[in-house]
Amino acid sequence: MIIQTKTRAGRLLLSASTALALSAIGVQADTIRFWTTEEQPERLAKQQEMAAQFEAQTGTAVEVIPVTESDLGTRATAAFAAGDLPDVIYHTLQYALPWAEAGILDTDAASEVIEDLGADTFAPGAVAMAAYDGGTASVPVDGWTQMIVYRKDLFDAAGLEAPTSYANVEAALAALHNPPEVYGFVAATKVDENFMSQVLEHVFLANGVSPVDADGLAELDVAATTEVLDFYKAIAEASPPGELFWQQSRELYFAGRAAMIIWSPFILDELAGLRDSAPPTINNDPTSSELASLTGIVTQFSGPSNPDGAAWGDIRYFGITTDADTDAAMDFVKFSMDEGYTQTLSIAPEGKFPVRRGTADDPTKFTEAWAQLPVGVDRKAPLGELYDAAMIDEIVGGLDTAQRWGVSEGQLSLASKIINSQVINRLVREYIDGARDAAATVAAMNEELAKIQ
Repeated sequence: MIIQTKTRAGRLLLSASTALALSAIGVQADTIRFWTTEEQPERLAKQQEMAAQFEAQTGTAVEVIPVTESDLGTRATAAFAAGDLPDVIYHTLQYALPWAEAGILDTDAASEVIEDLGADTFAPGAVAMAAYDGGTASVPVDGWTQMIVYRKDLFDAAGLEAPTSYANVEAALAALHNPPEVYGFVAATKVDENFMSQVLEHVFLANGVSPVDADGLAELDVAATTEVLDFYKAIAEASPPGELFWQQSRELYFAGRAAMIIWSPFILDELAGLRDSAPPTINNDPTSSELASLTGIVTQFSGPSNPDGAAWGDIRYFGITTDADTDAAMDFVKFSMDEGYTQTLSIAPEGKFPVRRGTADDPTKFTEAWAQLPVGVDRKAPLGELYDAAMIDEIVGGLDTAQRWGVSEGQLSLASKIINSQVINRLVREYIDGARDAAATVAAMNEELAKIQ
């Protein structure tokens, strides 16, 4: 006979004699299923190795099942309808609250895992993004924050402060913009690229501007949004002409022809000459780490209407499902976030910042271990050898305050529709090109966004 335990809040009741027998022999699920979107062969191998370690420790096998990220939503919905969800799902932020509301996720189990591991050992921003009904929808695993990448050597030589605010960025533009030798910035201006959507959301968040609130669509404040528009126009005017996205920003920065860009941390290994397909060209050695040594980063920056600023973050989670063998699933998640956490991060360290910094006894244990994990493609080196300790702290620290439109307001679905519509991209670009003034552009944004359901 197969006996399956369920959630801690609503698990199947066992008779006293059965419970005594199970406790005596330490019965646990024979196998649990784990869906992961990290499906590249090298990353899968690391997860399968972790599963083997967990089985050796607990006797519970883990079937690691790769799922293409674009298929995850439909597969989870179908599995839920069939009563056949896996035990644990590695998923993106966009699914945390909708799946909790739909009954796909066991939020009590996730909240208990976080409490057992120590809530104060997690980056607060990563936990807050998945807040649900007094607990947490899923367990935050890893994440990254978008960064202003800048030439620290040029800033230092000109006596400039780091680009932590609109004002500091604009001061640097005035001092360093000298085209075509050096552009002050390379702003995203290609309307149909998701890269522009990400950069713009970061810039809006920095000034405390969001198109949604707790009630749904929120009319954009004219004064604060005008500050955003004027700032974006300033960085666009200090950029090369043309339709710009991630490719041009990386190429120009790598060639030493840009003072600032906005990029994801996946640029960190490339900056250090570890990837042949994207080499720095600032000198004649494509494997040189010189550019990395000249670079600084800022994860959180502010606008005049939001002095505290914001960081744009992308967080991934372990969701324990309502079809799970809950105890076994919880144990696997705890293992992956504790004894196995360094290996969890090693799957892709340059894009998996530790959202759990350490333990109660060793508060920086995982941050320190992560900094020593090798990154790179064609060559490998630890981030801690490529960048100084202050920069490592800045990289990880952005997750403390990471934000996204609609998360804290419970309107992530609506915010995602707004972003995907690319309405804001288009109207910002038209403003940059002089199609209308700031007040008219804000009015056009409010009118267009009102059409999104």
